[in-house]
Order: sequence, then C-alpha cells, then structure tokens
Amino acid sequence: MKNEINFKASRGYVMLLVLLVLITIMVTGLVVVGSPLFLILFLFVVLIIRGFFIVNPNSSKVLVLFGAYKGTVRDNGFFWANPFYTREKISLRARNFDSERVKVNDKIGNPILINVILVWKVQDTYKSAFDVDNYQEFVRVQTDAAVRKLAGSYPYDNFDDQDAKLTLRSGMDEVNEALENEITERLAIAGIEVLEARIGYLAYAPEIASAMLKRQQAVAIVAARYKIVEGAVGMVEDALERLSNDNIIDFDDDKKASMVSNLMVVLCGDKEVQPVINAGSLNS
Repeated sequence: MKNEINFKASRGYVMLLVLLVLITIMVTGLVVVGSPLFLILFLFVVLIIRGFFIVNPNSSKVLVLFGAYKGTVRDNGFFWANPFYTREKISLRARNFDSERVKVNDKIGNPILINVILVWKVQDTYKSAFDVDNYQEFVRVQTDAAVRKLAGSYPYDNFDDQDAKLTLRSGMDEVNEALENEITERLAIAGIEVLEARIGYLAYAPEIASAMLKRQQAVAIVAARYKIVEGAVGMVEDALERLSNDNIIDFDDDKKASMVSNLMVVLCGDKEVQPVINAGSLNS
C-alpha cells in the first residue's frame, strides 16, 4: 500500500516571466514580421499556462501523470508543474460532522436514538484520493457503522443490567474514548485523522421514552422514600432514647408503639399532619 509523497513543485514566477517573453515574441513576430510560423509559439503558451496552479493554506494538490501518482503539494503559494499533470484539490482543514440521529438497540435491546459529533481532517492525501472512492462519504458511512456498534456494546443505563459498571448515559468519558478509537480504526484506510469523537445526542426512542421516564421517576421516588424512612427511623430512635435517658416519661411497649407510629406518620407522610390535642391522659 502506498503512502503520500511530498512533491516539491517549482515556483511559478519564473515560468510566468517565460510566458510573458513568449507572448511578446509571438505578438511581435505576427505584427512586425507577419510570419504565421510564430503561431507555433501559441502551443507553448497554452502548455505553460496549463502548468500554473495555486495551493491555498490548509489545502493540497494531488498530482497524477497518465494514471501514475507523482506526489502531493502541501506547500502554499503559486507553483508551476508539468502541464500534463492532473491536479486534484484536497482540503487539509479540520471538519465537523454531525451525524443524523439513528435508532439502534443498546446492549439489552432497548431502542435508543443516538448521534455523534466528529472532528476530522485528511492526514494522508494518497489514501483519501485513491484507496477509497469518496472519502467524505466514507467518513459518513463508517461513522454511522461505528455508532451502531458502540450502542450495541453498552446498555443505556443499568436498570435492566445491575451488573453493568459502564453505561452510555453514565460513562460518557469512557464511551467517547471507545467511540473515538473505533472510528479512528475504521477511517485509517482512507487516511483520515480523527481529532475528536463524542456522543452529541442520546435518548430513548419515542415508543418507550414515556415508559422509561415513569420507570426512572419510580426509581427516584423509591430511593427518596428509602432515605426518608432511614432518617425517620434514626430520629424516632434518638427521640425515644433521649426521653428515656432524661427520665422525662416512662414508656411501656404500647406507649412506645403508639409514639413510634405517630412519629413515623409525621416524618414520612407526604402531606402536612393535622395536630390532635389530647386533653385527657396519655392512655385516653
């Protein structure tokens, strides 16, 4: 497999001077001498003009002579080369690619929507020009394939896979690194350098989004309830211990059960508790 060859083209200013001299001789010969033989110089003028080309910053020209790759001009400026060279312009600028949102299944089969933001540039112009048919389309297709493979390698979250230490939603740094490595490997054949690859959008597919949202809410509510109950039990235990240690009141089992029940209702209830004043004894 060939790689890029750096071609040192001649600066075009010398040939521009030669061109002006030939044009002057041709015009003088036709007007002053009047000989049509000077028209032969017109052929050389056309060939010289065809050899001029310009390379802009962060751009390149791939030179091919009758099907043979001769090299790539990366230097910037005004150049002249063999007029029979065909020249293909390939940009060396960094480019953004924001892929379409695709529907794929994650590791446990949930349909999700995902897209990727890719920053890339051409590194090897020979591979980009000759090893693939259309390197920009190659970037699009291979990026899409890498995203689909990545999504199938991780669960969206760990609701259904409690043993999953890494998910698409929680392990963004590790997932983005895996995505970048996968895309880099796929695009190497086209001489493409991946500067950055990261997930730009991630969500459940519309058909299950509502159900998964309710599930997430339920999990959050259960977790919050667990914390509330855990705190309430500690507060009740502390209250009973302090009342007993300070000899404020003596509790038998029934009184303790009643107090614990009342305190748990007050501390764990969703709504404000309506106080009831007991005007009698503690047992009434």
